[in-house]
Amino acid sequence: MGKGTKITLVVLAVIVGFALLFVLGFYGMYNKMVTMDEGVKTAWAQVENQLQRRMDLIPNYVETVKGYAKHEREVFIEVTNARSKVAGAVNPAQKIEGNNQLTAALSRLLLVVENYPNLKANQNFIRLQDELAGTENRIAVERMRYNEAVRGYNVYIRRVPNNLVAAIFGFGRAPLFEAPAEAKQPPKVKF
Repeated sequence: MGKGTKITLVVLAVIVGFALLFVLGFYGMYNKMVTMDEGVKTAWAQVENQLQRRMDLIPNYVETVKGYAKHEREVFIEVTNARSKVAGAVNPAQKIEGNNQLTAALSRLLLVVENYPNLKANQNFIRLQDELAGTENRIAVERMRYNEAVRGYNVYIRRVPNNLVAAIFGFGRAPLFEAPAEAKQPPKVKF
């Protein structure tokens, strides 16, 4: 084997080695994106589980309050409409928006409850209110976990060279579950 052939084989081996490293790196980035994307979907499924629990509790809660507050029709309609919007949502962004509206409507419903001392003493109502409060806490925890998964995923797919692999395979940014603008305003309390 001549000196020129050895140099050619070494250069070819180096090129093949770099190509192999590139392919393995590409493969690793893609697999990590798939894993992180599934983590985001799993975290979102947990959020949805808790949101569904809240959706299941709301009709009983509303019916209990309705018995005491027959003239508060507007608030009940608002809660029902927001609940319908959540039920009809087809993607995380729509569900986030619908749940933010539902949270606002439930806040107004809780203000109605304050006007009815007998209702606050009703055992069924107390039990439902405790379940709803527990569910709201679970939602807050799952929203936090979801947002952490989304943050990690979004950062990963935006980094170079990961952003190239993400663009090639269609990995897009996932939406954060953010509080609505109304939640940032202090509640108005009237006596």
